[in-house]
Amino acid sequence: MTDTKPKHILITGARRGIGKAAATKLLESGSRLACHATQRDEGIAIASDFDTPGAAGATWQEALDLLDGRIDVIVNNAGVFEASSIEQDDESWRVDFDRTLRINLTATAELCRLAVHHFREQGGGRIVNIASRAAYRGDSPDHWHYAASKGGMVAMTKTIARGYAAENILAFTVCPGFTMTGMAEDYLESRGGEKLLRDIPLGRVATPEEVAETIRFCALDAPPSMTGAVIDVNGASFVR
Repeated sequence: MTDTKPKHILITGARRGIGKAAATKLLESGSRLACHATQRDEGIAIASDFDTPGAAGATWQEALDLLDGRIDVIVNNAGVFEASSIEQDDESWRVDFDRTLRINLTATAELCRLAVHHFREQGGGRIVNIASRAAYRGDSPDHWHYAASKGGMVAMTKTIARGYAAENILAFTVCPGFTMTGMAEDYLESRGGEKLLRDIPLGRVATPEEVAETIRFCALDAPPSMTGAVIDVNGASFVR
């Protein structure tokens, strides 16, 4: 018998760009959402900074409260993309590295762990982690920490998929390349604009809506046998 109940979904980093587009797609599907961001805005019910110890756990609990004690899907989209030159002093570089891993990877791991425990109690659920092309291709010399965090996210999601598939806990990774958010526009311009676009066979960067549709599919429609899949959305700028 098909489950027709609306899915209860926690999505982090939902205030703008990919996260906002994904929240819109999921709402249009009839899902109930608890949307998180670092600051409150229209549609954002949970505000917390994942650089703060305990913030991920508090976010999970707030989402449970908002969604009547049940979460069926978590979409981990929150993250930072901040430059950090190796030419700066040791302590500053270390602080930058730790901050990016704490927000992009450790907080995601904390939320995944809480999700797995919760999903075990209710007979299953889905995890959709938003990584990056950088997980496989790497990134600029100022973004070691970003590439490392996204590579770790891919490995962690595969581990979750392998470890808990028999309990109907499914895990997927979406790896966008450049996406036309405000942040991406600035970055494209700083890296040469049209010159950089020539590295993308499609001839353009992805739209947030394209990535959001991939997230929606993984969250709601991807068949169980797809668990562990890593889905690239990069215009063939990196193929595996």
